[in-house]
Amino acid sequence: GYPLKRFFNTSGIPYRELGLSKKLPDMSEDEQFALLASDGMLVKRPLVVGDGFVLTGFKEDEWIEKMK
Repeated sequence: GYPLKRFFNTSGIPYRELGLSKKLPDMSEDEQFALLASDGMLVKRPLVVGDGFVLTGFKEDEWIEKMK
C-alpha cells in the first residue's frame, strides 16, 4: 500500500546519476520494480517488513512505535 518512491534511496549516487527524480513519475510500477531489483544501491535502507507494516529508512520515533 506504499508508493514505490518510498523504497528508493533518493540520497544515493545512482538515483541522482540516473536522474530518477524526473523519470520515476513517468515510469510504470513494473519498470520501477525492475529498477529496484537491478541495483541494491537504489533501495532505501534499512528496510524492515513486519506483520502489517513496512519501515524504510531510519526514523527513530516510527521504529520505536512499530517495534513495541
